[in-house]
Amino acid sequence: MSDSRRDFLKKSAILAAATAAANSGLSQMIEDEPEELIYDYVIENGDVFINRKFQKAFVGIDSYGKLKISQTPLKAQQFIDATGKIVSPGFVDILADNSSSPESTYKTFESYKVSDGVTSALQLHGGHHKAGPYYRAFSKKSHYINWGVSTKVMNIRRNQKSISSRLKIIEKNLAFGALAISHSIEYQPTPFSELLEYGKLAYKYQRPLFLHLRYSSKEKELSGVKEAIKIAKMTGCPIHIDHLNSTGGTFNMDGALKLIKEARKSGLKITTCVYPYSYWATYLSSKRFGDGWRERYGITYSDLTVVGTGERLSESRFYELRKKSGILVAVPKGTQPLSKTADLAIKEDFCLIGSDGGIEREVRANNHPRGAGCFGTAIRHFQDIGVPLEDILYKITEAPGRLLRPALMRRGKLKDGYWADIVIFDKDKISGAATMANPNQFTNGIDYVFVNGEIACKDKKLKFMSGRPIKIQAARVV
Repeated sequence: MSDSRRDFLKKSAILAAATAAANSGLSQMIEDEPEELIYDYVIENGDVFINRKFQKAFVGIDSYGKLKISQTPLKAQQFIDATGKIVSPGFVDILADNSSSPESTYKTFESYKVSDGVTSALQLHGGHHKAGPYYRAFSKKSHYINWGVSTKVMNIRRNQKSISSRLKIIEKNLAFGALAISHSIEYQPTPFSELLEYGKLAYKYQRPLFLHLRYSSKEKELSGVKEAIKIAKMTGCPIHIDHLNSTGGTFNMDGALKLIKEARKSGLKITTCVYPYSYWATYLSSKRFGDGWRERYGITYSDLTVVGTGERLSESRFYELRKKSGILVAVPKGTQPLSKTADLAIKEDFCLIGSDGGIEREVRANNHPRGAGCFGTAIRHFQDIGVPLEDILYKITEAPGRLLRPALMRRGKLKDGYWADIVIFDKDKISGAATMANPNQFTNGIDYVFVNGEIACKDKKLKFMSGRPIKIQAARVV
């Protein structure tokens, strides 16, 4: 519904009320009393997640897509009965991934995000190497959800040979409003001295440095965690460690968490995230499958499955497909046991939830099911092991807002004047439906997803496209 349409309906309702009052002899009372706002929507009878706890409240959405939280009834053009349901701020995916060909795939990508309750999908693992042109081009398109990108160091390093030229481009991206600096040093090994330069820029612009760590092996993974902490200590920049359950804490999660806790106690800004799956997936052509991969992960060729088709690989097929780009394979379930990885990390305040994925194609995508079902799966799984729902929701709503201030100001909470990004779901029925064999499935148990006050998804059916760009409006330099 457009703003003009909303204004027309609101004015029509007010005019009708005034006419009725005049006919009953109450026109003078209408003139003397202030007009009572009629909201576009009022959500009532739900358990509303406010200030990290559930409360009974009326949630109004005005014609500008902003929130009103009230303990008394509100007038509305449309009421939504949320009896027995959770009313939550929209979920924020800090590790969404649609960086390979977003121009042609973004609508598919966004449809599976919004159906999973995501109202803001931020590509802070990959992102884009030209933030300015990216934001300008995509701002002209309609979006189901709010969106934003980091500056993708990997692509910049491929195109620029000198460190000075790389830094100039990164700084240009940050000045334009890119949300973070992101780099994957396992996939593209980089000297520590160069990483320090990226950390210095992150500190200068007060943006996080998102890192996919250098090592994934049992013997070396904690060295990667220590390296990230060292960068934070030497530069002062905030560091976010991507998907600790698959890189950094797969075999030694207790040790990784201990290192991060000690670093935070010393004043360093370190956060991390996990996804709720016991297996990882990545491109077969990547360095992760370089020499020695079977020894590093304790698996072999036949343990690899092409996501979306279910094909199990042989040695010859492995080398055949490794020559091609864009072939995503998954390791067996249980490779990174949840009880020894994500279940431990999620108990820490500094651990968030991020998908590290996105669905790019129809009908059966060659993508990990976390791209479609991460948040429904997370809420289901972590509830099942006894994590309070309030803690889970905090990690996917308000906590990302704190990490990415000021870009997510007025988002991530249900509060007067904030943007109406809302998810209404059944806490007993919510669950991710996406599977390795068929990742292209919408999450179960979600009734409504509002984005900026519009219904973007209702009962697994896509509706309005009202997403907005998320960026730093003015560069913060220290």
